[in-house]
Amino acid sequence: MKHKKHDIERASSTARTRSTVSFGDYEGLDEYTALNKYITSYRDPRGGDAEDAKDAGTHRHWWAFWASAPRAPGQDAGVVPPEWLNTDIHQGISTAEAEKRRKVYGWNEITAEKESMLKKFLGYFTGPILYVMELAVLLAAGLQDWVDFGVIIGILLLNATVGWYQEKQAADVVASLKGDIAMKATVVRDGQEQNILARELVPGDIIIVEEGQTVPADARLICDYRSPEDFETYNKLKEQEKFRDEEDPDEENKEVDEQGTPLVTTHGHSILACDQSAITGESLAVDKYMGDVVFYTTGCKRGKAYAIAQTSAKHSFVGRTASLVEGAKDQGHFKAIMDSIGTTLLVLVMFWILAAWIGGFFRHLKIATPRNSSVNLLHYALILLIVGVPVGLPVVTTTTLAVGAAYLAKQKAIVQKLTAIESLAGVDVLCSDKTGTLTANQLSIRDPYVAAGQDVDFMMAIAALASSHNVRSLDPIDKVTILTLKRYPKAREILNQGWRTEKFTPFDPVSKRITSVCYLGKDKYVCAKGAPRAILNLTNCDEQTTKLFRDRASEFARRGFRSLGVAYQKNDGDWILLGLLSMFDPPRHDTAETIVEAQALGVPVKMLTGDAIAIAKETCKMLALGTKVYNSRKLMHGGLSGTMQHDLVERADGFAEVFPEHKYQVVEMLQQRGHLTAMTGDGVNDAPSLKKADCGIAVEGASEAAQAAADIVFLAPGLSTIVLAIKTSRQIFQRMKAYIQYRIALCLHLEIYLVTSMIIINETIRVQLIVFIALFADLATVAIAYDNAYSEERPVEWQLPKIWIISVILGVLLAIATWIIRGTLYLPNGGIVQNFGSVQEILFLEVSLTENWLIFVTRGSKTWPSFQLVAAIFGVDVIATIFALFGWLSGHPIRASPASHFHQRLDGWTDIVTVVVIWAYSIGVTIVIAIVYYMLNRIKWLDDLGRKDRSHKDVALENTISVLSKLAVEHGTDKHGTERYILATRAAEEEDDDE
Repeated sequence: MKHKKHDIERASSTARTRSTVSFGDYEGLDEYTALNKYITSYRDPRGGDAEDAKDAGTHRHWWAFWASAPRAPGQDAGVVPPEWLNTDIHQGISTAEAEKRRKVYGWNEITAEKESMLKKFLGYFTGPILYVMELAVLLAAGLQDWVDFGVIIGILLLNATVGWYQEKQAADVVASLKGDIAMKATVVRDGQEQNILARELVPGDIIIVEEGQTVPADARLICDYRSPEDFETYNKLKEQEKFRDEEDPDEENKEVDEQGTPLVTTHGHSILACDQSAITGESLAVDKYMGDVVFYTTGCKRGKAYAIAQTSAKHSFVGRTASLVEGAKDQGHFKAIMDSIGTTLLVLVMFWILAAWIGGFFRHLKIATPRNSSVNLLHYALILLIVGVPVGLPVVTTTTLAVGAAYLAKQKAIVQKLTAIESLAGVDVLCSDKTGTLTANQLSIRDPYVAAGQDVDFMMAIAALASSHNVRSLDPIDKVTILTLKRYPKAREILNQGWRTEKFTPFDPVSKRITSVCYLGKDKYVCAKGAPRAILNLTNCDEQTTKLFRDRASEFARRGFRSLGVAYQKNDGDWILLGLLSMFDPPRHDTAETIVEAQALGVPVKMLTGDAIAIAKETCKMLALGTKVYNSRKLMHGGLSGTMQHDLVERADGFAEVFPEHKYQVVEMLQQRGHLTAMTGDGVNDAPSLKKADCGIAVEGASEAAQAAADIVFLAPGLSTIVLAIKTSRQIFQRMKAYIQYRIALCLHLEIYLVTSMIIINETIRVQLIVFIALFADLATVAIAYDNAYSEERPVEWQLPKIWIISVILGVLLAIATWIIRGTLYLPNGGIVQNFGSVQEILFLEVSLTENWLIFVTRGSKTWPSFQLVAAIFGVDVIATIFALFGWLSGHPIRASPASHFHQRLDGWTDIVTVVVIWAYSIGVTIVIAIVYYMLNRIKWLDDLGRKDRSHKDVALENTISVLSKLAVEHGTDKHGTERYILATRAAEEEDDDE
């Protein structure tokens, strides 16, 4: 226990050292001095955040394979001692105290309870298919067939061990990279501000919450960062119990008096504004005051303040909500497919067992005797259970996905749900945002337009004043505005004249501008920067100035530039228009080529952007993406409905000026038409559409909310990563499809042959050899997860009718081939036997070889098989050959009816020449089957069998839904005073006016 404690403390200490960064560069500097220093010293960090983000505290002894990653040894009851919440904002808590509290409350993160390695291993013995195989174990024990008993258990253990190990390895790779998207937090510890991983927070930590950051824990606001003296006021109010208890954010400020009048209990002025839309649906930021609780994972939109962490993430509002669905596991479409195949095979097994038993009754076979023979009814059932149940099916398919996820992780694509790989392989439409995905997200300001009589340096200074000055978390537009001042030294001199910011209002989607109230001496300046029309509407410019301004804004838009108007108001006088900033975000160097590649893969790209339509069209032209780009208003308020609206979405190359609800609607309409849709996003507001999409993709730099909603998170920028992921997922899909066809054919092969041989000649392959055939089949295909697979040139899907038809044909051909070799043994000279041999061993070798080589057929011929697959199959073939040569487990010859005429050796040995002939015959069988398989895939109707219509119209349904969406139930009173509910047309929504 002492060693374990030491390991935990050492790991935690290592994590702390690794993730702690001091923020001393701008300490003690006033706002504009810090801003100038930032402009001078900024270096583009193309290497990204080098902070190591591996999970800390996860060390465990190598031999403790069953143990889950170490967690805090104490119990987190969710109740924090009151004395822990009295931390001084200047000193914070000590590092040692933080370690102590973490042992009680664990890491500050919401994760599914980590399953122990032992439980995970035992999980590989559960499921319908595995239960049937375990029934076979009991049956073998009851028949006292101890060899069969041991080998069947060995097969189960093999599958479980390989599956557990491969999935663990893949999970470790993904987990090691997940830290790259870990949330960060600024805290006060040991009297210093430190930047740490949010998971390292503990209750009682002093957090600094500021604009642009995600709140890292449920925390109570103490005071404004610029007014630390208010800490005393906070303490007094707390002693007087003036603060509300931690609550549901939906119930904030909803207390009412006896008359129903709201009671708003606030203290002082608003310190922060937080975006709680992800948890409450409120579209506007919520003002937060001293003593209010800011909630975990919400975004801070304005202000900077001290706050104290109230509890761990697990017991936060979001954490409690997450725990309600902790037990729900979305198995998705993939599990439904696997269940369908497994259930069908189990039904077939029952059918063949029934047929074998009926034939056995006519042969007067006993139920369990003779004891040392495979020719009795229970042994028939045991044999068919072994050959008819694909015990490796769940393990091989799951581990193939896990290995694929590990490969994608190395390509900087973190798969959060394994089933997302299958979804991505079938995607046939990709809805992509523009900034940072199609473009480089490297804004630069070109030559600005300056209004007549105005000074460019003063305009750039006003633009910088109307920007956020929080240099730790600048948005791209404010960042490029401020950094452009490197080219305007006189503008920087203007900023150094003693400006003081009284109020800063971040971008508001309603007013479409950013404003700040500043003072220079006794003069008051209101500085504004925003959409050209919004800025122009503030001013009272003459007609000529207005025309020039609008013409230049239109020209910038036609050239693909984003433009921002700049204006100011001095001492409450008239607004003065200064000019326009033109910003350009160039396409990524590889985007045009990648789009062509995506289209070649059957995945057209639709661009969804918030930019103006002129900018969107220009970007599409530069990327050869198509020019059918529409304003989102045409989608929402253009008078289109039903089928016409769906047609617009299908044929469009993109939409401009979109809002999150537009993205959701586009995805929904494409899905209604039968398309499998992938959606990229990066913001909190993109979360609904990412959830709605068949495969939600959070792009590089996405918010925590977007990452949580997405199925796949990309750590590398651009569209090329998405195309690479599509190709990889299709390769993974191909491996699974090849294995499933192979496994179904194997089950049918032996079921058909064995049952017909039981009925016709009263003979079977000994159960001891059957279990080794099953073992070899699993051993040979363990390496399929590492096979070289090809990527289909069109979206893939499970064509179950086609899979079953081809698998049945392959199974029948294999059964016929086995009957042919059995038939030759009735010839007087023994047919295939050259010198001597054994019926059991000859059949065993032929079945083993043809079944093992079938995987080379179903995997296709477009790529060479991997070394791992070839080596695995060659290894089991050699073992099978040794079985035949030395007659292992052949037993006494089974007397068939009619009996074979050639002389069988009692010891079961087979001569080497006969073995060579069997190899040659098996090669010939495999070639014939490969030709048949190739021809089947060339048949047009069969190749398309089971494919869904990816663009199907249901005109009546679409139009009906459209009409119903415009209706509403209205409640009223008629002229007789009777209350009635009537169906009426919904009131038309008012459109926003940008003019």
